[in-house]
Amino acid sequence: EVQLVESGGGLVQAGGSLRLSCAGSGLTLDDYAIAWFRQAPGKEREGVSIISTHDDSIYYRDSVKGRFTISSDSAKNTVYLQMNSLKPEDTAVYYCAAGSWLSSFPVEDEYDYWGQGTQVTVSS
Repeated sequence: EVQLVESGGGLVQAGGSLRLSCAGSGLTLDDYAIAWFRQAPGKEREGVSIISTHDDSIYYRDSVKGRFTISSDSAKNTVYLQMNSLKPEDTAVYYCAAGSWLSSFPVEDEYDYWGQGTQVTVSS
């Protein structure tokens, strides 16, 4: 059974940091593009970052560039999202997903496997 399990979310003050983890089982994350999406209350889900280890490609949406860093640990079959200088507008449920990176930006339909999400709340 394929599973993606996110962890690391929580409540943090503005300016603080969190590190999200996406652990894979039943699949090898290096075989896929791994994306982080987020969905804030009342808003559509949006792509945050993508990593493709086979061609060393990384994407960040503009609003997180310079603050978030995506990385992969092949030995642990885990992808991380280090989030620094957090802002209240980063508050959302964060999901990791495994799939194909076909477009220049994250497209939900290109991802086959999804985690259950982890809540990130940034207080002002």
